[in-house]
Amino acid sequence: MRLLLVEDDLRIAAPLSEALGEAGYTVTHCPDALSGLEEGLSGLYPVMVLDVMLPGLGDELNGGFELARRLRAAGNEAAILFLTARGEVQDRVSGLDIGADAYLVKPFETPELLATLRAIGRKGGARTAALAFGSGRGLLDTAGRTVRWDGAEVAVTGREYALLETLLHGRGRWFTREELLSRIWGLDFGGEARIVDVYVRYLRRKLAPEAIQSERGRGYRVPDDRLPGTRRPDDGRPGA
Repeated sequence: MRLLLVEDDLRIAAPLSEALGEAGYTVTHCPDALSGLEEGLSGLYPVMVLDVMLPGLGDELNGGFELARRLRAAGNEAAILFLTARGEVQDRVSGLDIGADAYLVKPFETPELLATLRAIGRKGGARTAALAFGSGRGLLDTAGRTVRWDGAEVAVTGREYALLETLLHGRGRWFTREELLSRIWGLDFGGEARIVDVYVRYLRRKLAPEAIQSERGRGYRVPDDRLPGTRRPDDGRPGA
């Protein structure tokens, strides 16, 4: 499961990211509320762990609260865990009232953190278990890791599934070739970035050419047909 960690103290973020990675999470770390907001709005993360005292969005004492407010106002339904040294009752009430799913006070034990994440992750996963796309022709089931098109199951490889899932969680948003390469193949991948183009072609053949849009200089996206103005014919050109 992808997890967004927004924590400005690297002495906490580094070992926490390592522990979460060992527990099976794919962690993206942001050091401030502004970068956390940009990453959070991508729609890629069913679970987020936020510090409360964060720079980047005005009042540093409550930057995490403001980050959560803006995410919820934008319609983001990810499960949110506040992880902070501020354990006063009013702080916990404020966090939960904003829309957080849990509030854990530092210092904490790793097993307690992981158990809390499992609990709220089930909520976040349930919200995004089935992702429809292609004007209702396509369906990606994140629970069963299956893809259907026009009612029939489509056989996809692990990389094809990961590529489609990434585009769907950020539907309507353009992803550059390099961004998709780092997210799906990893920073240590030594091959050519155009492998992304190859896998997009594979998916288009299995689904439909219009399932994934491309635009030179911007990248690739799955159109968000819930929003006006995002559906247009695909020019079929490589994306980045």
